Amino acid sequence: MHTIRTKYLVVLILFFSLGFARAQDSLFEIKDGSFLFKGKPTPIYSGEMHYERIPKAYWRHRIQMMKAMGLNTIATYVFWNYHNTAPGVWDFKTGNKNISEFIKIAQEEDMFVILRPGPYACGEWEFGGYPWFLQNVEGLKVRENNEAFLEACREYINRLAEEVVPLQINNGGNIIMTQVENEFGSYVSQREDIAAEEHQAYKNKIFKMLKEAGFQAPFFTSDGTWLFEGGSLEGVLPTANGEGNVANLKKAVDKYHNNEGPYMVAEFYPGWLDHWAEPFVKISASAIAKQTEVYLKNGINFNLYMAHGGTNFGFTSGANYNEEHDIQPDITSYDYDAPISEAGWATPKFDSIRALMQKYAPYEISAVPEQMPVIAIPEISLSKTTDALAYIKKQKPVISDRPLTFEELEQGHGYVLYKKRFTQPINGMLKVPGLRDFATVYVNGKKVGELNRVFNTYEIPIKIPFNGNLEILVENMGRINYGSEIVNNLKGIIEPVTLNDYEITGGWEMYKAPFAEVPNDLEVEEVKTGRPVLYSGNFKLSKTGDTFLDVSSLGKGIVFINGHNLGRYWQVGPQQTLYVPGCWLKENNSITVFEQLHETTVSQLSGQIKPILETLNL
Repeated sequence: MHTIRTKYLVVLILFFSLGFARAQDSLFEIKDGSFLFKGKPTPIYSGEMHYERIPKAYWRHRIQMMKAMGLNTIATYVFWNYHNTAPGVWDFKTGNKNISEFIKIAQEEDMFVILRPGPYACGEWEFGGYPWFLQNVEGLKVRENNEAFLEACREYINRLAEEVVPLQINNGGNIIMTQVENEFGSYVSQREDIAAEEHQAYKNKIFKMLKEAGFQAPFFTSDGTWLFEGGSLEGVLPTANGEGNVANLKKAVDKYHNNEGPYMVAEFYPGWLDHWAEPFVKISASAIAKQTEVYLKNGINFNLYMAHGGTNFGFTSGANYNEEHDIQPDITSYDYDAPISEAGWATPKFDSIRALMQKYAPYEISAVPEQMPVIAIPEISLSKTTDALAYIKKQKPVISDRPLTFEELEQGHGYVLYKKRFTQPINGMLKVPGLRDFATVYVNGKKVGELNRVFNTYEIPIKIPFNGNLEILVENMGRINYGSEIVNNLKGIIEPVTLNDYEITGGWEMYKAPFAEVPNDLEVEEVKTGRPVLYSGNFKLSKTGDTFLDVSSLGKGIVFINGHNLGRYWQVGPQQTLYVPGCWLKENNSITVFEQLHETTVSQLSGQIKPILETLNL
């Protein structure tokens, strides 16, 4: 027994000695009100960019652009649903999903990394980063002290840890800090229906999961200064989002961090997010330069959100809402009016910030890398047309007494065609109050109207003849990513459909059209205007480079080039072009367009050298 106790004591001594040694050897820490790197006070001048929104081939260039602006750190969200695409399916290696390679490239470029793993991210991203299929788990409530949700979070955090824990600075990598949750104080303020102790229990459990998975201090939280009460954690650095007043920042941080710094604005906004059917938001370079100098003069650390926005390729863009609009879908471009444009160009904001950093930064700032080549493409032929409704209906439908949601159909994104045959003639007011989010309506194949959650349009008059067919083609325009409505994110048709206030039941046919991949096996046929169409064609290039596909002649839909989904377009604007990375182009190229409105026939498109992001066409 004595021998066992002696061995146990030795083990304990070794354990605590090693722990003390690791603490002493911490390469990056918060101490005496400062960030310390190798024991020396080190300012954090960070810029946000999301590897998910940038083609992998351009990661290094964009990181070099950040460094040339005078920054020493990259901050990035990890979007859970980008890596966990289906239950039990994880991908951290293919294409843009290789997060460890992104972090290693940053280290090769001598840049720190701040990791923002969530599990809630926001970021104008589909569902704030949550996988859509969580909504199918019985009893699960997102962002709550709910066992089913917490178990899903634990699986995600542990799986992410396998990729990034070895890349933390004390393990030889360059990750210096990890965020705990994200803007949770804001959520607490919007969910007063949940008890404060339940909110507290939730964020404590997420924090505990991160530590148990191997994430190391320093940790931080981020919220508006007035929201620290709900979002802060004991022993964790609170940072402020959107705080331009230095006195307010210091007062709030002191209150929740032992009356000392460091003081950091985790989201300093040089631009802002943009919605379809709303003006593109612009912030002047002079205003951003002025605020940047305020921070630099007062020793305030900051993270530019966004320093480089990139693109919401495919179906990755999220949505907001307000009192006027039941949903405000984000545009495909995430240019954000950022210092580094969507295509990686230096802007006047870039130049202004770089000039200030050359004046204040305690290190040498690298040269600006060359801009990626840009090309104009005079003609991209759309030589083939295919009837999109007929194409979608090639598959076997799911039949139900009522319309099923996307989630019930086990489909996350894209479109669903809802069809109902009527054995008797009927006319009146068709109401689809549960539309999520946009629909074109057809009677016997002829378009009779549109329904639109953006403009709160949920009903139209229709006339259905004997043995007539009603078809409703519904588009998911992106799940809400911010606010209390994030818990109500089912898509498709989620409530009963009525005609003259009578519920339409029995024999609903649902055809799934996720467009997860480019449509193939297309038949060439004439398609009447008013019916959705699939355009396709080929084009050759003598040289490649970035370009901007002009989609202003189209109505609403998505575009694939060489199998890459460039994202959504919509004639209402403000975005009228789609960014086409040159690294996705080659000598012989293919294009496929799904055009839902098809108000006029289009035979060709073109690629131009500048984007159009500020043209509304309501």
